[in-house]
Amino acid sequence: MSTTSTTSSEVDADRRVAVVTGGAGAIGGAIVARLAADHTVVVLDRTGDVPVDLGDSEAVRRAAQTVLERYGRCDVLVHSAAMVAFGPFDVLELDVWRRVQAVNVESALLLTQAFAPGMRERGFGRVIFIVSNTFWRPSGGHMLAYVASKGALIGMTRTLAVGLGADGIAVTAVAPGLTRTAATDVVPAKEFDDTAALQALPRPLTPDDTAAVVAMLAGDDAAALTGQTLTVDGGLVMH
Repeated sequence: MSTTSTTSSEVDADRRVAVVTGGAGAIGGAIVARLAADHTVVVLDRTGDVPVDLGDSEAVRRAAQTVLERYGRCDVLVHSAAMVAFGPFDVLELDVWRRVQAVNVESALLLTQAFAPGMRERGFGRVIFIVSNTFWRPSGGHMLAYVASKGALIGMTRTLAVGLGADGIAVTAVAPGLTRTAATDVVPAKEFDDTAALQALPRPLTPDDTAAVVAMLAGDDAAALTGQTLTVDGGLVMH
């Protein structure tokens, strides 16, 4: 899912600009739909408003520059894109490990570096990383690269919240639980049912559950909230 691309001269000066990576995905698309009500939304994805391979550092830098040239600024950065590479720990290849970290972590760093200066100048910014409740409840070594990348983002959230807070930039993370998306099609239906039954709120999770929390964090109502990871998993993991 993507928004219609515009030039900087066509951007409504009264609307904040929100950049969403992975906006073509189920959760990313739900976030785009939520934010579009009161933001100019720019999707960074392979087929987004600004096409980019998030595993290529130079391509990420170029994409960030394109956003600034075309839209003038970024007020809200939502990093929703993620590469999933499950497999036995014993045969995890270093190239795969590095690719997961590049897409899931390094692109988040590069985009934050690119957009934070403008946020600092305006005295307002929101950086929101989509992580996962598997950081607290991993199912095994086959998820190592993915869970490690989400743990890195949680560490970045806490560190950047302290480092950027004085400039009016809030940094938070949202950790969805097991949600039906294209990426989770490989998960048996019974596992969804079994997981939901263990939740304090025993209901299926939807992409919009995560999107609603992101929309709250992106706005002025979350002005006093930073450095936190909000777990949107029906109470499966309470920490």
